Amino acid sequence: MGHCNCNNNTATHSHGHHHGQHGHHHGHGEGHSLAAPALSLVMLVAGLIMEHTGLSFFAGSETTRLIWYIAAFLPVGVPVIKAAAASISAGDYFNEFSLMAIACIGSFCIREYPEAVGVMLFYSIGETLQDKAVGRATRNISRLLDVRGEHATVIRDGKAVVTIPEDVTVGELIEVHPGERVPLDGTLASDNATFDTSALTGESMPREISRGEEVLAGMISSTKTARITVTRPYADSALSRILDLVNNAQTRKAPAEMFIRKFARVYTPAVLVLALLVVTVPALVSLINHGFHYDFSEWVYRALVFLVISCPCALVISVPLGYFAGIGAASRKGILFKGGNYLEAITTIDTVAFDKTGTLTTGQFSVTETESDTIGNREMLALLAAAETGSTHPLAKAIVNYVESLGITIPAAEEVQEIAGHGIRASIGGNDVIAGNLRLLDSENIPYPESVSHSGTTIIACAINGKYAGYVALADTIKDDAKATVEGLRNLGVSDVVMLSGDRKETVSDYARRLGITEAYGALLPQDKAAYIERKRTVERRKTAFVGDGMNDAPVLAISDVGIAMGGLGSDAAIESADVVIQTDRPSRLLTAIRIGRTTHAIVTENIVGAIAIKVIILVLGALGYASLWAAVFADVGVALLAVVNSMRILWKKYQ
Repeated sequence: MGHCNCNNNTATHSHGHHHGQHGHHHGHGEGHSLAAPALSLVMLVAGLIMEHTGLSFFAGSETTRLIWYIAAFLPVGVPVIKAAAASISAGDYFNEFSLMAIACIGSFCIREYPEAVGVMLFYSIGETLQDKAVGRATRNISRLLDVRGEHATVIRDGKAVVTIPEDVTVGELIEVHPGERVPLDGTLASDNATFDTSALTGESMPREISRGEEVLAGMISSTKTARITVTRPYADSALSRILDLVNNAQTRKAPAEMFIRKFARVYTPAVLVLALLVVTVPALVSLINHGFHYDFSEWVYRALVFLVISCPCALVISVPLGYFAGIGAASRKGILFKGGNYLEAITTIDTVAFDKTGTLTTGQFSVTETESDTIGNREMLALLAAAETGSTHPLAKAIVNYVESLGITIPAAEEVQEIAGHGIRASIGGNDVIAGNLRLLDSENIPYPESVSHSGTTIIACAINGKYAGYVALADTIKDDAKATVEGLRNLGVSDVVMLSGDRKETVSDYARRLGITEAYGALLPQDKAAYIERKRTVERRKTAFVGDGMNDAPVLAISDVGIAMGGLGSDAAIESADVVIQTDRPSRLLTAIRIGRTTHAIVTENIVGAIAIKVIILVLGALGYASLWAAVFADVGVALLAVVNSMRILWKKYQ
């Protein structure tokens, strides 16, 4: 930070079995004992009593008073003076420690001994309490995030062996008992089992997982002992990547944090100059105007108030802590922000563009109709399924499952070529088979019946040896909360809600109408979506968010102001390309993300405005002689404590 050693490393989180330890140091440290401040407090109180009772050996001897208060000062003053010397030797002259040291030495020089001790004493107590408050807050956030299992039960040579997850290798079989947390990613090797996924997704509903399906670290086995074949090492689990993502989020600073950095560089030295002017300007005035009485001690005292109050400690601590609390609150709801800048950016968006499949719809397709033209229906379906067998696209999987359910034998495909945004070309039993959308047939100049293009469903057409052979119609299901999400966005002031899809225009229009979206575009390639968002951002000056699956939408996720990946848990592409990852398949979590972002923005703004306002008021009162050093200490340490507590409201608030 440079000008105030109120380090904002809000959490340095260990990824082993030991929960993270935070590093917030003011020269005392979070573990600083209150013994030294207690000793200084006893001596300060005793000195004040002796002064006010008029004990002759004390009140009548300036030397005795000085020695007594120096002794009271040393337990709390030495650590700060050491920190000041270290900072100055490192070239950092305008920091909290040097300013406090100058203020206290100045107080001794003008014989304000009790106040010199009192300022350092209460500063020391305040800093210790503040360190503990920040440490507790950041540890709580870290514990919210680290939900991995502490041990793993591995089946080796037919026996169950308990070990740490790092020692388990890929391919080994682990056993998770009811109520235990899954320690590693893998696939379910036993019969169907129910898992609590709330720690990962924020969803309270248990999830039924079938044999062979993926189980992720952090899930809890609900009903019975489950056996899982490990597919990723401990360090590469989806949860480890998520924890890294959240813990590294503070490296991406929000605009408010960048403002505070710039502000502190100017603010602290400016106040030091003002403190010098408070002493020198009245002296010059007294030389010119002999009627003006100049009391050096009085004006030095006022300047010392400036020095004590000058450190922007409340801002330096509370602003990054506020954003970290916002990121923690979002993670509890299954929403991962990659940085405070995205938490801030989501509060300003006025345009949200949704992908359709897997975002507003479930992506669970079912075949509703088939039609063949030049060959038999079963033969056309066999060739179509053969071409789609190697694809991971939901449409391809639905077709293959449907054909298999009919008992049709699917031949092997050769020389499979994927045509991005269009479909697949494959050689099957000597036949050149094309399977894809109608755009693919258009590009190959293959004619097809006009009635096919007017269907309101999703169409996968098939052409064999350059001739149209038929099509399969598929239907997708709209997610339960999709329509409410569209309405909720408008209620939050997001005026422009758009659907961008690679599906046919007729299909996209039908889904948009059912969801209440007035602007929808179909038959778009990934680059078309990116061009649309770019035009919105640059020409119309809109703040845009794109919500997609994070894989084939990587270009548009990258180009939008906020790229949001839906259902991206465990997906490398989603985590890498998006700015925000929503771990569930619920689009309504976008509304929660915006609300958390806005709450964080409001509280951080309160901290900035409140801290600056109180400091300015005390500065002015100090210059006019109405504020003491005690008030200055409150404006520094007291306001910092209040700002830390205020930041914690982000975590305490309930979000829908």
